[in-house]
Amino acid sequence: MIAIDLDGTLLTDELMISPGTVKAIQIAVEIGTIVTIATGRMFPSAKLFAQQLGINVPLITYQGAIIKDVNEKEVMYERLISPDIAQKLVEIAREKKIHLQVYQDDILYSATENEKLITYSEAVKVPYTIEPDLVELANKGFTKALFIEGSDYLDTLQDELQTLFGERAHIAKSKKHYLEVTHPEANKGSALLHLAKKLEIDCSEIIGIGDNHNDIELITTAGLGIAMGNAVMELKDIADYISLTNNEEGVLHAIEKFILEPASVIIE
Repeated sequence: MIAIDLDGTLLTDELMISPGTVKAIQIAVEIGTIVTIATGRMFPSAKLFAQQLGINVPLITYQGAIIKDVNEKEVMYERLISPDIAQKLVEIAREKKIHLQVYQDDILYSATENEKLITYSEAVKVPYTIEPDLVELANKGFTKALFIEGSDYLDTLQDELQTLFGERAHIAKSKKHYLEVTHPEANKGSALLHLAKKLEIDCSEIIGIGDNHNDIELITTAGLGIAMGNAVMELKDIADYISLTNNEEGVLHAIEKFILEPASVIIE
């Protein structure tokens, strides 16, 4: 099985999948490899790319908070942020006057409409809903919470949240300006283990490919952890292999090297 991150990994900087990469994935599937997506994005956004690739498998979404099959008939795994932590995150955003968007029941919510929210929505091609009272939503818990602010500011905020919540939350950057908070068991590694067990696949038979801090658990859990050429240094330092960048078809290169070439398959 191959579990592939989206942004900065499978997707180019233009948020596209190269035709060559699509073909390589489809050939890998044809010869018996399970290919799935492991992303911090919402399920509806990940589903669009799964359909483009023609894969019909469970997808790891929301940083690992939800595993759901493409046809949305079964939720295989779900770990929500507890209501008390969810409420505290909303309070922190209000006190610090920083942008927070939250996810619940596959809906993206924000207390106010602003440029950060609009830009995000347009990039990932999902709509948003304005809900001034996020505390009320927090009573049910959140699938994920996302702060969007300056990189240095988020570094400080991450330290503050880690001190505040300890092991009761998983906190990681998915991009320089994105800080994501999920349930402690909602990370790509924990979700990957659950999916592998469900599909009866040993971790030694899994390739994990990513580029950012939120992919650390993904590539350390997989038998073969691959960092993209554009990956953060922390990921490169622990990866088993470093591929090309996302704009140089790094995923295609990895699939050719570790799946197709050993199987004597040549892409024409």
